[in-house]
Amino acid sequence: MAYTVEKLLVMTDSELANIFSSAEAGPVPNGEGEGTAIVAPGTPFTPEIAKFISFFAWQGKIFNAEKMALLNKITVFGLDAILAQITREPSWIDGKECIVLDYSKTSAVAHWVRDEIRLISPGFYLGRVFWKKDHLMYFTLKF
Repeated sequence: MAYTVEKLLVMTDSELANIFSSAEAGPVPNGEGEGTAIVAPGTPFTPEIAKFISFFAWQGKIFNAEKMALLNKITVFGLDAILAQITREPSWIDGKECIVLDYSKTSAVAHWVRDEIRLISPGFYLGRVFWKKDHLMYFTLKF
C-alpha cells in the first residue's frame, strides 16, 4: 500500500501501530524532512490538530546522517532548535530495530523525549513519540 500523510491522518491508533511494527528501520535520513503530527488518531479532529501544529509550532526535522544528529524545525521560535542524537536501537514497542532520536543528552527542554522512526515507503517515515516510556503521539517525515 502506498502511504500518504492524508491516509495516515484518518487511521486509528491500532492501524498506525501495525504499520509501524511491520516496517523496517530503513536508512538514516539526511536533509530536511517535512513533518506532520498525528495526535488523537482515529478521531475527526486529527487532521485539524495536525494543521494547527504545523502552522504554529513543529514543522519537521533536519537530519545530518554523517554526524548522527538532527534539529527540529520549530516555527514558534523562528529557528531550528532542540538537538537530538540519532542511533539504531530496539523499539520500546516491539523490540525490532528502529531509528531512535534521543534528546536525553542534548536538550533540557526535551530531556525525557524519545522518538522512534521507521521507513514505511521511499522517503517517508512513520514515527512514535515517547515521554519517558509513555507513547504520546505519532508523526510523519517526508523527504
